[in-house]
Amino acid sequence: MTLTKAFAVPMPSNSVLAPLYAGADLLDAFAIRLPAGAGDDLEALARAAFERQAWWIRALTCIRDVVMVTVGVKSSRAVGLSAAAHGPVIGFLPLLSKSATELVVGADDRHLDFRAIIQLRASAENGRELLAGTVVHCHNRLGRIYLAAIAPFHRVIVRANLERAVRAIRI
Repeated sequence: MTLTKAFAVPMPSNSVLAPLYAGADLLDAFAIRLPAGAGDDLEALARAAFERQAWWIRALTCIRDVVMVTVGVKSSRAVGLSAAAHGPVIGFLPLLSKSATELVVGADDRHLDFRAIIQLRASAENGRELLAGTVVHCHNRLGRIYLAAIAPFHRVIVRANLERAVRAIRI
């Protein structure tokens, strides 16, 4: 079995978040080829990618929470608990919108607004792909410092989550 690797792609122009791309402080997208047997349930694919994360991602999230709570930013647990009281959550982020081909999750805080898309799409080169894209708008200096600190980890984490999801589908 060969491991399928996630790769950088342009942000999809057909996303409901496309109007937010202008002026974004972080804008990135990654995709991974889905195995032939993968289903079409986008929410199940998103959950496979962003829930039950690797231990090292959970550890980094814990460190992030400990540090950021000291400056008044919500912990991931607090975001998740608050969101779950109002509707579905994927990972710890509230599900903001859902269509047959795209989910949007995200949250706003005092330092930045975060949105992520998860799309199921056809690719001429790769068959079907699962895409995860991120749009972040910072509100202040704290947001810009935070984003500069986490951006390298963010990119590695998104790729790792997509790769983990494909491994879970193959099992």
